[in-house]
Amino acid sequence: MSDQWWFCLTHMAVEPDEGCPNKDRMGPYPTREAAANALKTAAERNEAWREEDKAWDGD
Repeated sequence: MSDQWWFCLTHMAVEPDEGCPNKDRMGPYPTREAAANALKTAAERNEAWREEDKAWDGD
């Protein structure tokens, strides 16, 4: 079994190392569950970065 997991943006599915080209995937993630949550994780990080950028606007 694979030690790394990826989320394929073409198929919107979790894949092991053997899968679509990396240019079409997010990852790697340490677990299948983490890869399954890739879009949620990315959205949360984007929101955190937006909030951080707001803090810098006045500087």
